[in-house]
Amino acid sequence: MNDDYLDPINAEGMPDQANAFLAMDFLLSVKTGVRNCAIALTEAATPEVRTVFRNQLRHSLAMHEELSRMMIQKGWLHPNETRKQYELDMLSAKTTMQIAQMKLFPKDTSRLGTFATPDY
Repeated sequence: MNDDYLDPINAEGMPDQANAFLAMDFLLSVKTGVRNCAIALTEAATPEVRTVFRNQLRHSLAMHEELSRMMIQKGWLHPNETRKQYELDMLSAKTTMQIAQMKLFPKDTSRLGTFATPDY
């Protein structure tokens, strides 16, 4: 990755990386939903409420399974191969650091002469 953030070469592979990031974020949200449903189920006071939470928990677990399988199929998640997952996580961290170090904004933020303004 070079310092010119406008250079199209920096966008190489970004759509796939963005999809992987969004899928991982969604997976973490689904995991949180599963956890919250399980906790709510243990706190439910009536059989009707427990039934609702049990159904929601089943749906959340199904969503987690479907999303996990899709991510494994696309190579975005390696739950049984820690070495591959570690390498993927390190690549993600390296890319994040490279993006964070890019000079995305100019040091001179003066807007004089940029806009048509009347002379006063």
